[in-house]
Amino acid sequence: MPFSLFLALKYLKPKRSVTSVITCVSVLGVLLGVAVVIIVRAVMTGFGDLWQEKILDFKPHISLTAGYGGGNLVKDEDALAEKLAAIDGVIAVTPEIDTRALLEFRGRVAAPVILGVDPDRFSTAYRIGAPRAGSYDLEGDSIVLGVDLARRLGVWTGDKVTVYSPKTLVARDEIYLPCKWTVTGIYSSGQRDYDSGYAVASLANLRELMGVEKGVYAIHLKTSDPADREKFSALCSQVRAIAPACRLVTWQEADREIFNALAVEKNMTALLLMLITVVAIFCVMNTLLVLTVQKTSEIGLMKALGFPKGKIMMAFVVHGLIQCTTGTLLGLGAAYAVLKNLQNLVEQLARFGIEVFPKAVYGLDSIPYRIVAADIAWVVVIVFVFGLLASLVPAFLAASKNPVEALNK
Repeated sequence: MPFSLFLALKYLKPKRSVTSVITCVSVLGVLLGVAVVIIVRAVMTGFGDLWQEKILDFKPHISLTAGYGGGNLVKDEDALAEKLAAIDGVIAVTPEIDTRALLEFRGRVAAPVILGVDPDRFSTAYRIGAPRAGSYDLEGDSIVLGVDLARRLGVWTGDKVTVYSPKTLVARDEIYLPCKWTVTGIYSSGQRDYDSGYAVASLANLRELMGVEKGVYAIHLKTSDPADREKFSALCSQVRAIAPACRLVTWQEADREIFNALAVEKNMTALLLMLITVVAIFCVMNTLLVLTVQKTSEIGLMKALGFPKGKIMMAFVVHGLIQCTTGTLLGLGAAYAVLKNLQNLVEQLARFGIEVFPKAVYGLDSIPYRIVAADIAWVVVIVFVFGLLASLVPAFLAASKNPVEALNK
């Protein structure tokens, strides 16, 4: 066994001294710092993944709207949809009229976006699972609401809601009478914004509501692999070639603010929490400083016997790195254990009235997480780099002691 490692392990043996207590506190500090950073990074990564999944399931991956100067309608939508559906990788094409409208039921009012979809294409275009109540029947004067929107209006399947056209506000020489549509189904996507801000009706009903005889506001496409940037970019090029007169908007562009905000929040939170680990590293340095004072005579004896400075320095560096390694391994285990039981911990806290993850704030009905190997590597490298730097200071002080003065203490 190398002398430096032997000496470092010797100094690590518990002797019921202040140094032993400080060493345990240092290891505990590294443990907490590593665990907290990994837990936060995993949860923030899970947030991004789940939000992306919800967005890709509910919203279109590619939207084609009328080009600049071409009016507000896409013409010949059926022929164009047929060409787009033939592209390899396109799994659904839905010409739609989407508009914000006013819904009223017994004095309660809401203003969701109503999606006008062909009834036969709805199930392939919107992957929102089985209905919470009723069915996704869009035939006739029917409408499907999100669960939070239905709760806000106080409606259930079978109730009739009054729908007011937004054209009433802009068309001065025409009168658009309100419609009575029956709620045939209620969906739950698991995302608050979609469950409270959207409703679905047939394309024919939306055309009547908006006074449109032909054409649509947009043609929406769902693709098989929207997360693969290279394939998705190639698919977008094919779509542009088929519809050069239309304006193309991808899902990354439509929801850019959400993903940018998540990325910034994830990095800033991890950076701030990393300060906990830095503080723990200072504890490691303090442990080594106390150790150099306690072992002054022993250090002086080793120097008098001719032990080189390098080996004495290395002993203290190894001592500090062992503390960092122990704290890091325990921190990784603690983070994994907490993440595996995260939902149970939150539910237990909720029993005591502590809402850690309210849907009203975060818009999701469960706590997501995903451990990324790069995040773990990043944390480990930071801990060992700072641990090495913190160990060098007391190691240099120990190796620089004068053997005569050290033996006299």
